[in-house]
Amino acid sequence: MPQFWRPVRTLLGLLLRRPLIGTSVIPILPDGRIVLIQRRDSGRWGLPGGLVDWGEDIATSARRELLEETGLDLLNVGRLVGVYSHPERDPRFHSTCVALEAHVDGKFFIRDKAEVMRIEAFAVDAIPRGNLAHDHDQQLQDYFNGATVLA
Repeated sequence: MPQFWRPVRTLLGLLLRRPLIGTSVIPILPDGRIVLIQRRDSGRWGLPGGLVDWGEDIATSARRELLEETGLDLLNVGRLVGVYSHPERDPRFHSTCVALEAHVDGKFFIRDKAEVMRIEAFAVDAIPRGNLAHDHDQQLQDYFNGATVLA
């Protein structure tokens, strides 16, 4: 490799080889049910959420992703459930996820049909645990345990 390319390659590595930042929303309806989406890419159920866009903060990203994927309005953010950063938590790329409890309301409507197949509200004891997308089983377990984690 010519000498010129070494610093360029190093710079590109520094800029591009960074974890992406995203959010997961644990949407709680007024009746206490938890809303999950069925993902089109894997067919698995999971929490709504996604990557933080340039110029957004975490709360704005959570509100936007919730609206895009479920049609629901975020009334208020509850507690921070955790920050999840294990390099293999998302099979697509290395991402760090901030998981938040959110009190929500509205009517289900999928705006992002390329990503979401279905939306459903589950009673706590009816959530299809054990095979949720990404690390959402862990995020929900931490939520139910009342934990705030750094994982």
